[in-house]
Amino acid sequence: MPRMVATHEVKDVKNWASKSDERVEMMVPFATEIVSYVAADGSNKVAISANIHNMEGMMAMMQTPEAAAAMESHGVIPPVVFHLEAAE
Repeated sequence: MPRMVATHEVKDVKNWASKSDERVEMMVPFATEIVSYVAADGSNKVAISANIHNMEGMMAMMQTPEAAAAMESHGVIPPVVFHLEAAE
C-alpha cells in the first residue's frame, strides 16, 4: 500500500483546515491514515498524506464533479501535486 502526499496551495488555510472531515469522507473508500497538514511558515501551502489501497479508484474519484466541487469549496488552488513514497 503506497503512502501518498498531495501538496497544493489554498485561498484560506483556516477554511481548508476546517473541512478535514469532508476530505477524509471522500478519501476513506480508497485510503487509510489520512492526515491534513498546514505549512509551519504560515503560508497558504497545505498537504494531505494517506496510505492508498485503491490508487485507480482514488485517481478516478479526483476527476469527478463532486471532487471538483469539494476542491472549490475547500479553496484549493491548482495544481495539486501527488507524491508517492519512493521504493527502496
